[in-house]
Formats: sequence, structure tokens, C-alpha cells
Amino acid sequence: MKSKNSFESGELTDNIFYILLSLVQPRHGYRIMQFIKEKTEGQFVIGPATMYTTLKKLQEYNLIREIPNKDNKKVYIATEKGFLLLEENIKRRKKIIDLAEKIMLEGRK
Repeated sequence: MKSKNSFESGELTDNIFYILLSLVQPRHGYRIMQFIKEKTEGQFVIGPATMYTTLKKLQEYNLIREIPNKDNKKVYIATEKGFLLLEENIKRRKKIIDLAEKIMLEGRK
């Protein structure tokens, strides 16, 4: 049986999560990479090949769309479907952290 990819399962990898999160505001490719590096204080860096492959997939699954731009740069923004998927992933990740903190606290007693 073929396993679902992150786009089909809705459980986003960190790469996909950060790229989609960066597109709650319109951004072009280079600015997406800068945004992620800045917001994670350099803890998470995405290279151009990964980013452009992910952008293509995000468009294929209608999670982002390209918007008109004067500068000849491709600018993207999350779609409503993308926003909903981000919200679901944030909730899922919070549950994971809550569980991990509980288990760690119990393990230290």
C-alpha cells in the first residue's frame, strides 16, 4: 500500500510547515528563505532547491497561489485551504508538545 505524502495526509514536514507559514503574507522565493532564517534565528534554513520544489507542490495542492507582481518575481500567498491546513498543524504540534512536556515532567519525578 502506497503511503500518503505530507500534502495528502495533512501532517506537514517542517520544511513545508515553515514555507507555508511564511506565506501568510505575500513573499517571493528569496524573501521566503530570509523570513524562515530570521524567524527561527538561523535554527532552520531552507535551500533554494527544497523551497522551489515545495512551492510547486504547494501550488499543485492549492495551498498557495501566485499573485500579480510588478517586479518580474513570482510572489506567493497561502490560500484559504492553506490557512486551514496551517491551523490544523499548529493544533497538532501543540498537542505533541503538551504530551512531550507531560511525559518529561513525569519522568523526572
